[in-house]
Amino acid sequence: MPQTALYTINPDRNKPWNGLPDLPIHPDLYRSVAVYEQLAYAKEALGRLQGRSVAIPNPALLINSISLQEAKASSAIENIFTTDDELYKAFSEQTTEQASEPTKEVLRYREALWKGFNYLAEQQQFSVDYFVQLFQEIKQSSPEGIRPAFSQVYIRQGGSGPNAGKPVYTPPRGPGVLEAKLTNLASFLNDDQTYPVDPLLKMAIGHAQFEAIHPFRDGNGRTGRVINIHVLTQKGLLDYPILYLSRYILEHKEEYYSTLAAVTQRGDWQNWLLYMLRAVAETASLTYEKINRILTARNAIGEVIAEQQRIRRPDQLTQKIFTQPITRVRHLTEDRTYAENTARDYLNKLVEIGVLERKTVGGNHYYINRELYSILAE
Repeated sequence: MPQTALYTINPDRNKPWNGLPDLPIHPDLYRSVAVYEQLAYAKEALGRLQGRSVAIPNPALLINSISLQEAKASSAIENIFTTDDELYKAFSEQTTEQASEPTKEVLRYREALWKGFNYLAEQQQFSVDYFVQLFQEIKQSSPEGIRPAFSQVYIRQGGSGPNAGKPVYTPPRGPGVLEAKLTNLASFLNDDQTYPVDPLLKMAIGHAQFEAIHPFRDGNGRTGRVINIHVLTQKGLLDYPILYLSRYILEHKEEYYSTLAAVTQRGDWQNWLLYMLRAVAETASLTYEKINRILTARNAIGEVIAEQQRIRRPDQLTQKIFTQPITRVRHLTEDRTYAENTARDYLNKLVEIGVLERKTVGGNHYYINRELYSILAE
């Protein structure tokens, strides 16, 4: 049976597609050997990552570092770029007052990852309010929520070719239309009895649906990619939002947009699902390897620090410098692990023995863990 017989496609790219079908989609749109084989690979890779992450004694070691990289990659997909140096420096300062606007946007994405994660831990379900809160965290410059019924939004062809600037898709609009479609999406994600679809397929189907609804004037892509990670944590596939999923999407950006567009234009769900399952499999393996390298580096440097006889509580010091790539004195004093002078002496000692590199900017000292920095940057 042709795909268009199972899924209503967008008949006119220039008009709002209020006929966007509600979820679920017909299972024949994804029931294939190719999809189920790739689903098995993705689940195996994700299971390995989950098993490795729960064995880590200090989850903050991963949570800060990998969520920052996910935020950076997801923002880069939308052509919002910052450097690792500026990103880690701003994060270490715990303030964005002096940061560039792109860096602020990346840090807001990371904050949305965590606020949404905590929201779901408390509420235990997706909702329209959850979608709006994520968006407002990412786009703090915009106080509005769901775009108004009169808002004319078009998804246009990029590039510089003859079709550049022409609409490739016009999302739905009208009184109550977006709210109804978001409510249906939330129900699909929440209700595993009514919609017994594998969680990874739910994530991918839900992402395409969210992008087709396009409920906000701006920031839909980043909001949708945060939702991806939250589906995995909410369904118990990951304990923490540590999957570096946006890296694959950034490296295969054209395919991301073309397979997404093919859903609304041709009802081609299979290639979209295969793309997202490959993304999960590859990034789960990548994140798994990064975790192993970080832990190996942590253990090696921990042994070096333990050999320094005048350093007290060397294991805690090692944990501190591996919580994020750039450390400041206050990171060692904020929970009263060390007094300020002791913290400064210890960090300077680590500079002397080559464990850290010190940089001074505007009279402020930053201590860089180059080993961790390089692992994350690769």
